[in-house]
Amino acid sequence: MSEIYYSHAIREALEEELERDPDVILLGEDVAEYGGAFKVTAGIVEKFGPERVRNTPISENGFVGVAVGAALTGLRPVVEIMFMDFITLAMDQLVNHAAKFRYMYGQQARVPLVVRCPAGAGRCYGPTHSQSLERYFFATPGLKVAAPATAHDAKGLLKAAIRDDDPVVFIESKLLYGKRGEVPDGDYVVPLGQAEVVRKGQDVAIVAYSRMVGEALKAAEALEEHDVAAEVIDLKTLCPLDMATVQRSVEKCGRAVVAEEGWRTGGIAAEISAQIMERCFDYLQAPIRRVAALDVPVPCSEPLERAATPDWERIGRAAADIVTNY
Repeated sequence: MSEIYYSHAIREALEEELERDPDVILLGEDVAEYGGAFKVTAGIVEKFGPERVRNTPISENGFVGVAVGAALTGLRPVVEIMFMDFITLAMDQLVNHAAKFRYMYGQQARVPLVVRCPAGAGRCYGPTHSQSLERYFFATPGLKVAAPATAHDAKGLLKAAIRDDDPVVFIESKLLYGKRGEVPDGDYVVPLGQAEVVRKGQDVAIVAYSRMVGEALKAAEALEEHDVAAEVIDLKTLCPLDMATVQRSVEKCGRAVVAEEGWRTGGIAAEISAQIMERCFDYLQAPIRRVAALDVPVPCSEPLERAATPDWERIGRAAADIVTNY
């Protein structure tokens, strides 16, 4: 094991897959000599050359379309969207083309495409550079969505996504780039579609993904001081969604909190809560609680940004409420 930064784990995955498979290419704004907006791809063009690590114009619709075409013709492109907010400019290419070709043409077509998306708030970048937009792709049949919470899973899930024959939207929380974690030496993959119970408990199940997993673990530690044992489930991927693992935890605990960084209305937590109701109704001892961002654009002001986005304290309060009052 080596302890490395989350961002370096992603870089390792990219370098190892470029080395392993000559069909892997990287595309995006400033991903070559500059190393990407968050320096995740720093030094890669020097190792693999400008033919395989290509800067693109400031045109997400254009270069994501190029990547879809490249995937259809046998390459395995990995596209970096500078900020996830900008992926809205490529919705047609992803939702109407990449997501549909396998369904429309069966074995005649595959789209082994990965779209990397630095997402989320916490840096005071404001309403158009701080969003968590995974809900749009979570709701689109034909797309897979991965959202790792640790350096270990960032590397393993990215390698799995690159090797997958379907398009994968890969969510990277900007606040996780500087977090360190243990990563195995050598090649490994983390399978898409398998959640993990990262903390055992019996009083309340907290379901989370990406940065909210760390916040859920902090909440669980705080709850333990009040004799509440919280179980924390890291979803890892949203599509495929491993509801079987969630169901087992909720049936054991009888209570559930679902946390996400995106907006509360119409979000990931809303869908998971609905599925918990459908699967676990007879086991529930309390209403399901959702913890998510307020339904407002993400503010630039640091105090307002903190007020609008979820954290461990809100997760803890939600869990404590349903344990003590029901």
